[in-house]
Amino acid sequence: MDEQDWIILKVLFEKKNITKTAESLYISQPSLTKKIQQIETEYQVEIVKRGTKGVHFTPVGEYLAQCAVEMLSRLQQIKDTVSNMSEEVSGTLRLGVSNYITRHKLPPLLKLFLEQFPKVNYKVTTGWSRDAFQLVYNGDVHIGMVRGDYQWADSKILLFEENLCVASLEKMELRDLPSLPRIDYETDALLKTMIDHWWSGEFAKPPFIGMEVDKADTCTEMVLNGLGYGILPSVLLQEHPHLHRIILKDKNGDPIVRRTWMFYHEKSLETKLIREFVEFVKKLDFTSTI
Repeated sequence: MDEQDWIILKVLFEKKNITKTAESLYISQPSLTKKIQQIETEYQVEIVKRGTKGVHFTPVGEYLAQCAVEMLSRLQQIKDTVSNMSEEVSGTLRLGVSNYITRHKLPPLLKLFLEQFPKVNYKVTTGWSRDAFQLVYNGDVHIGMVRGDYQWADSKILLFEENLCVASLEKMELRDLPSLPRIDYETDALLKTMIDHWWSGEFAKPPFIGMEVDKADTCTEMVLNGLGYGILPSVLLQEHPHLHRIILKDKNGDPIVRRTWMFYHEKSLETKLIREFVEFVKKLDFTSTI
């Protein structure tokens, strides 16, 4: 079996679906099916069974899928070690990054780093902060850039802090919020918990949700058009100084702050590429430079 075979087993075990696996790996379904058959022939065992709701792995198939995770991890370690033996900073930097950071902060950051180290390649996986956290926790990426105070026992760097704000086109009073239309948006569980906790401490009744949208950026646009108010991280409001905003505060009168972190494993600094990237990020001011 080669690396591609191990990747197929790993992804198929995650997706449990031939169509989704083929789409994820950018190969045709017949090619994927043929690959699986070749693996089964090589080991002379049945790896998967097809059902109405996808594929089911046999006990031997489950074992091989677990081996795939271990093999791919080992192959990546070998590649990282070989790259690290070079005098130049090169190789592939694997990043797990939250959606907001990907859209607003990551492109200029990677551009600056690439100008300094032109032989570096990037593999970036984006998603909710919880997804980015899980990726770096499991060692699937070198670096995780995560919004929110996740429990992390290894090395981390605080990238920036931001206040949570009520934002609206017209001035409003905090006490009137329950009767005004709020624009809600899909977000990470930690941020939602922070907002819900603040609301339940301020008001005895739930908010009036006038609209639900896909993400915070969309919510900001709706607020800009006077369609309601939003409870948003202040970083999204920097380019809209004309919006009225009220900073959320806790029971002690302190602003409610959301932090964005860079997580990594201290042992990974043995790799030259990761060490250079971490040192590079330490020197940046994310509130202005990026």
